[in-house]
Amino acid sequence: MTSSPWWAPRVYADRRPFLIARNRISAAFRVWFSARDFAEVETAILQVSPGNEAHLHAFATELIAPDATRSLLYLHTSPEFAAKKLLAAGEPRLFTFARVFRNRERTALHHPEFTMLEWYRANESYGTLVEDCAELLRAAAEAAGTKRFVWRGREADPFVPPERITVAEAFRHYAGIDLLAMLDDRDALATAAREQGIRVAEDDTWADVFSRIIVEKIEPNLGISRATVLDEYPVSEAALARPTAHDPRVAERFELYVCGVEIANAFGELTDPAEQRRRFEAEMAEKQRVHGERYPLDEDFLAALACMPPACGIALGFDRLVMLATGAQRIEQVLWTPVLE
Repeated sequence: MTSSPWWAPRVYADRRPFLIARNRISAAFRVWFSARDFAEVETAILQVSPGNEAHLHAFATELIAPDATRSLLYLHTSPEFAAKKLLAAGEPRLFTFARVFRNRERTALHHPEFTMLEWYRANESYGTLVEDCAELLRAAAEAAGTKRFVWRGREADPFVPPERITVAEAFRHYAGIDLLAMLDDRDALATAAREQGIRVAEDDTWADVFSRIIVEKIEPNLGISRATVLDEYPVSEAALARPTAHDPRVAERFELYVCGVEIANAFGELTDPAEQRRRFEAEMAEKQRVHGERYPLDEDFLAALACMPPACGIALGFDRLVMLATGAQRIEQVLWTPVLE
């Protein structure tokens, strides 16, 4: 990031075209969602639990009641819990441009405060989200006045439908690894990773090795020439997604990649509160092991999950999409008021 503050007139003048394009894209998206009968919602940022993934880090704060009693709250890392409570309440289609917060993250593609576009469809199929993504990529390109998305020398055509490849296919094609044969075998996966030149530490878990292979061997090949839908993650990496009907080893989860950049994460939503609790507790145990802390579970969310209809949902990094559509090189270029370093 430049040594001058973002508000310095020279710096701001360079950023302003990106910001105006950002406004055009968000306006086009609101038109798109409105035409499909989505309700735009605003979710509370202060939450009992910021999310329960082991490697996400939250900002904590304190609520002081009129009687001076204090309770711990967090800035949410995603609006997901609140959005799903609205599904349980009966909202059939919703979207939100949510300000979200993640600590320990700052790179060209990461910022401690950013915008997450999330949308949910009740009683609709998971595959519908792939179609949504294709249409929104086109809408973003049209609003930005571009025919290609770019990032660090890589290009993608937003008007060509995304390719769709499973995680197992990607492991086989780009890393020469039979992932499904190693789902319960950390040592076998570690050996296969080392054979591909990937460093593996002795205390790395299966999930750690899986993530390294994704980052080093697979991600750089995704979203080149056109967007890629990386589909059917192992259930152990499913977070809040349900298993697929055709193979209980993998889940209805996909990530959308453009120019080698992951911009969205989609689920066929899990609605089993007992299984969701089990997954959350496992994630928090891992967080305690690695980082020495854990976050509380949102019991209200788990109660709502039991009432939630079948649904699918997706979180898209809106700032990253704007970067790709405008050619910006750092996320600060597309944020109206970046957090000062």
